[in-house]
Amino acid sequence: MEQDYILLIMNCKRYSYKAEQQKKTWLKRIPSYIKYFHIIGDPTIEEKYIFKYDCNLLIVNTEDDYNSLPKKVISAYEAINETYNYKYIFKTDDDQLMNNERFFDIIVGILNKSEKNVNYAGFIVDVKQPYLSQYHRIHPELPEYYPIYKTRYCSGRFYLLSKQSIIYLLKQRSKIEKEYLEDYSIGLNLSDELKENMFNIKTNNYFIDME
Repeated sequence: MEQDYILLIMNCKRYSYKAEQQKKTWLKRIPSYIKYFHIIGDPTIEEKYIFKYDCNLLIVNTEDDYNSLPKKVISAYEAINETYNYKYIFKTDDDQLMNNERFFDIIVGILNKSEKNVNYAGFIVDVKQPYLSQYHRIHPELPEYYPIYKTRYCSGRFYLLSKQSIIYLLKQRSKIEKEYLEDYSIGLNLSDELKENMFNIKTNNYFIDME
């Protein structure tokens, strides 16, 4: 199927009400050139993934908990890559509300005008020195000892990946699935070459956290 731009929103069964709130607000007004899916995990399905087009849902064969987010996101990328002919995948989370309806037009405009291919973009986090993550204080299910290595990655609030980047990341699947932080795992395992023409998106200007 042809679909240049696809938005994937990480969700879970426990927080299905957040997906419903997004559907009632900004998702009603996204541009018609974007197809979106909420992503949930279900390890009991026999297939690798199931699309439920009537409700914009993609179910992937993973656990549905926080620690499984890297597995969930790479499984969703596989599903899109095997089902659609696309240019870019946009990724965000179920706790985000958009406060600027021109956001996607702005981003797609930048992508189309860029003289060089943009393969990865978002709010760039530049890790210059390795450190130990403190995220277990917010999410106690995470390991206490979890090193973050020198890399550049885009915050999971919103980022985009080209088809070329998705194909590369699918080859790094086993490495991604060993990580715990989804956004970090994507940037860590994407090649420097594909990060050459990254551009920074001030996502705080476009998204607000759901209360």
